[in-house]
Amino acid sequence: MNNMKNFLTKGIAAMMMAGGLFVSCSDSDDPIPTPEENEASNYVVVASSADASYLLTAEALGEGTITTANNGLVTETGSFWIFYKDKYLYRLVYNQGNAGISSSYVMNADGKVEERDNTYEIKRFTSYGIFNDYIITSSTGDLGQTYADENGFLPKGFQLSYLDVKNETFTDNKNVIRSENYLGNGEFVTLAGIQQVNNKLYVAPIPMGLSQYGVKAEGGNYVKYPELVKTEAGGSSSSAYQKGELQWTQYPDEAWVAIYNDESLTNPKLIKTDKISYACGRNRSQYYQMIWGADNGDVYVFSPSYAKTMTADVQKTTLPAGVVRIKAGTETFDESYYCNIEAQSNGKSFVRSWHLTEDYFLLLMYDRPLTETGFTANQLAVYKGEDKKLTYVTGLPDAGIITGFANSPYTENGIVYMPVTTSDGNPAIYTINPKTAVAAKGLVVGSTQISGAGRLTYVK
Repeated sequence: MNNMKNFLTKGIAAMMMAGGLFVSCSDSDDPIPTPEENEASNYVVVASSADASYLLTAEALGEGTITTANNGLVTETGSFWIFYKDKYLYRLVYNQGNAGISSSYVMNADGKVEERDNTYEIKRFTSYGIFNDYIITSSTGDLGQTYADENGFLPKGFQLSYLDVKNETFTDNKNVIRSENYLGNGEFVTLAGIQQVNNKLYVAPIPMGLSQYGVKAEGGNYVKYPELVKTEAGGSSSSAYQKGELQWTQYPDEAWVAIYNDESLTNPKLIKTDKISYACGRNRSQYYQMIWGADNGDVYVFSPSYAKTMTADVQKTTLPAGVVRIKAGTETFDESYYCNIEAQSNGKSFVRSWHLTEDYFLLLMYDRPLTETGFTANQLAVYKGEDKKLTYVTGLPDAGIITGFANSPYTENGIVYMPVTTSDGNPAIYTINPKTAVAAKGLVVGSTQISGAGRLTYVK
């Protein structure tokens, strides 16, 4: 699907090019504790200038000015920066499908950021998340020749990496987990987001169409639309395809959630809804999380309905961008809950979503409907789950000069901090009150961009 290239938004493109995407584990069921008196703790801002990243400390995020000039810990650039609670900061590197050198950082007793000893060569990944003491990355790729069919075609399986944040170790999945026919429709899947709610993992398995292996499986019975099977190889990068493959899903009007008991990602309970299309946002090879747990244990599932942009009519969804819910203590979709986001946004969708606090969520909105051309994500809106209400954020810079947001906001004591990069002046961190959806300019950083912010506390 060449139109997938249009999912590259202006803001995310700026972050990806500078190697500064960021995510925070600050709004989960395990909140960041308040630092004890005399305990070394500081806000940490990940900023970029030229070809380097800087880990800067700040006393506040809602006001003041800091700079990268002769300041902070200089590091290599990262594809994603992940704050694990207030203890560890990880720099994950994605090297175009190859292993990249990743590293992690802590706050020392003097209140300075320092790099830990171990580095890691993690696998290629298309999504990520946190479960207990692990940062988990995932992707889908070909299994070995041992599993080839009679035509020599290889089935696909999950490739998982586990970073143990406390023990500073790295492992991958030794067991084979097939992703072929994962949902019973013959298509292989990839995973979007890894969300822990209590002791379970909620993940969106995204149907990707039929691989060469899937097209031939069961005598071709899984092919609904023979005209979609590729007659030659083509495409490029994450949209490349092989001859004999049926690219992108034949089932655009449904969404699945897989519920796992542990980090092994095996033996899932699979549930399906036909109220929304598949639950993920996409930018190039990255599949963004759309499943989030509210503070009361309810799980909200968002769908941007990206399948509207497909080329083939049979692969276009008829469903608007929307939200469904799984009530706390259940493992089924709440039949009484549904919200049509587009009905409150003049038909516009979103590329990202994040949980903030309570049942408030932040959406990175497109500036025009997905059925139009040239859409870009340069606006923010707050969604209140229980009220099914979408409110656009006011007080941000004019959308026309916004060139990027951080990969994730940081939430502390009910206040949201979102780094914003513009084409006019230095980037700044904006505070957002989720209950009013009003933003105000906070800490200004003398740099090219701000990739994110969070807090680190000295680990004894």
